[in-house]
Amino acid sequence: MQNPPQLDGVKHILLVMSGKGGVGKSSVATQLALSLTARGKTVGVLDIDLCGPSIPRMLGLDGRNVHQSSAGWVPVFADEKKQLCCMSIGFMLANKDDSVVWRGPKKTAMIRQFLTDTCWGELDYLIVDTPPGTSDENISIVEHLKAYNPDGVVLVTTPQAVALADVRKQVSFCRQVDIPVLGLIENMSGFICPHCSECNNLFSSGGGEAMSEEFAINFLGRVPIDPTLTAMDTNLVKQFQSSSLFSVFETITNNVEKLSTRHDM
Repeated sequence: MQNPPQLDGVKHILLVMSGKGGVGKSSVATQLALSLTARGKTVGVLDIDLCGPSIPRMLGLDGRNVHQSSAGWVPVFADEKKQLCCMSIGFMLANKDDSVVWRGPKKTAMIRQFLTDTCWGELDYLIVDTPPGTSDENISIVEHLKAYNPDGVVLVTTPQAVALADVRKQVSFCRQVDIPVLGLIENMSGFICPHCSECNNLFSSGGGEAMSEEFAINFLGRVPIDPTLTAMDTNLVKQFQSSSLFSVFETITNNVEKLSTRHDM
């Protein structure tokens, strides 16, 4: 397969995956992107979760449209400096409540089109928000990106046993398709009280770190629930740097940057 020329200017490619839905994978991908832009990086977010595209809403981009240029699709920018851009099927739906009822081949074709027709330009990082599990879409995205030697996968789980069981399968998936796992983030690891700022463990804690040791993968950090920053109801572009999670993601981003091994161009 010919390499997609639209990715020639992308220095680092990170895939964010989870073994199951509902663990906050998309919010982690969004906050990782915002943490990188806060460091002066140029970042693109590819929302490949075709049946549940939530990134546009998190970035305050609901109602925006993708424009066509002579070179292909132009991603939607989320900030005035044009450091952060996004491509999502959500921009192409006539109504944000419309469902995407597609069979596998059509989803695969859409993923290929996102990669070959989107004018990403010069990016320090492209973050790919994938569907949960080990679906056809995940197989397709890995196959299409293989020639570009992506840095690897950031896995997201919650502390509960059922989520940890599913993320074990995701580790197995990554090893079978031969894509490196950069590390694991334990999301919803505690609840920050809005009154006293104390962190209480609602769903237990430490399961992600224990699993990382078991599978010999890097533990990137814990992300608590902050009720003042509800990702689905807040424009994270405006709120993230003033939130308590900004410092949490500074540590996680440090770990991710150290583990990103794809050669700078």
